[in-house]
Amino acid sequence: MTAVLPDTHTVRPPTKDDAEAVFDLVSAYNTAVIGFADYTLDDMVDQLTDPGFEPETDAWLVFDGDRLAGFGMVSGRGDHRHLDLDAYTTDPVVWSYLLDRITRRAGEFATQYGHSSVQLDAVAYRADGARRDRLTDDGFAPATTYHRMRIDHDGPVAMPEVPAGVTVRRGAPDEDSQRAAHAVLTKTFEGQFGFTPRSFEEWQVAHESQSTFDWSMTTLLEVDGRAVALRECTDQFVEDENCGYIGRLGVLEEARGKGLATFLLRDQFALDAAAGRTGTILHVDTNNPTPALGLYLSVGMRAELVMDVLRLEVDAV
Repeated sequence: MTAVLPDTHTVRPPTKDDAEAVFDLVSAYNTAVIGFADYTLDDMVDQLTDPGFEPETDAWLVFDGDRLAGFGMVSGRGDHRHLDLDAYTTDPVVWSYLLDRITRRAGEFATQYGHSSVQLDAVAYRADGARRDRLTDDGFAPATTYHRMRIDHDGPVAMPEVPAGVTVRRGAPDEDSQRAAHAVLTKTFEGQFGFTPRSFEEWQVAHESQSTFDWSMTTLLEVDGRAVALRECTDQFVEDENCGYIGRLGVLEEARGKGLATFLLRDQFALDAAAGRTGTILHVDTNNPTPALGLYLSVGMRAELVMDVLRLEVDAV
């Protein structure tokens, strides 16, 4: 049954000019749940201008008169087998409308990309019981849990010693180094929750569109001239928390057990401290097949925020 909005409500797709209004809506929602925005205006602009995202078909603004009452969007990458939704509103009727539009579009993606069904993921802070209940009532089931990990820097942090036989390549300024990073990333994260392989070209364009990313923030570790480990960082948390952010950290299976991941972590802690950052942040899937959570705890990081991912299988339409 299609959800119907009251006559006082109107709907239209967002544009980049709506970024500030949507940011206000999202930050107000998050602040009510966890006490802070956990979001920036740049984050919102990046979402609305992400390559491959089509706001005309994949996002909705719901107004009650002149007041923005809700925002929803669905996005995917690669083969679009896995999709992510964002939906923000405190109005149950608006929620039902947005979820109806999102799931319908997810079914269209399934048909478009030749899938019998797609997996639609939604994130809820552990503290947001109301959102989890709404998602559960709508058929979503628990899929995994992420912890946002942080370590504080109260002063200088010593640079770690480079492991024997390892060459550190800082920055990925050319296509060869970027392709090497893409190859390590794809092989390292293959099969992990929520990871969708992308072509090098799609991955490269997506990185270059991010306002908080620069290729100088990529670090590769080489052994015998071959890239075996990767660290990707962004400035995603600089504006609101003055923290460095490790977006991806991966070591090829054959190179594990040699301290490469620990080196990459401690190396970034030292770089962030030297840059005047008050801490370093990353996210970890607690169901990761590698013992990542234990690694982060062992280097002094702590969990400061818990987020649950809920998933709905959506059939093609």
